[in-house]
Amino acid sequence: MSVVTWDLQKAIYQHLRADSALQAELGTPARIYDDPPPDAVFPYLTLGEARASDWKGVDGGLEHELKLYVFSRYAGRREVKRILGVVYDALHEAMLSLPDHDLVNIRFVFGDVFRRQDGETYQGVARFRAVTQEKEMI
Repeated sequence: MSVVTWDLQKAIYQHLRADSALQAELGTPARIYDDPPPDAVFPYLTLGEARASDWKGVDGGLEHELKLYVFSRYAGRREVKRILGVVYDALHEAMLSLPDHDLVNIRFVFGDVFRRQDGETYQGVARFRAVTQEKEMI
């Protein structure tokens, strides 16, 4: 299981990093982090929590719950919502290539935007559900 979860994270990272609309929002190269540096320039995107569970009834199939976070210091929610929209456009129903698995689908589940306790940072979260299945060996 751990190999496919890592392969999926890498594929999402590479796909988002190459997206020109996301580069327009987050710079070139796009500021996308697994663990942002303390001096990260705003706005930026982080790869958040990820869970995998058996896809019921399908041998070698997994359901993945993935969270992506946007951080902004723009005054208000506009920038975060705009970036979440670009992330949606880039990932919802995306065709990603994995080495030993097929991506059956990846779909947007929900998004949320809120102000963090520091009073100056806005955070958005987008949750996606992905389904993978082991490639059949012929």
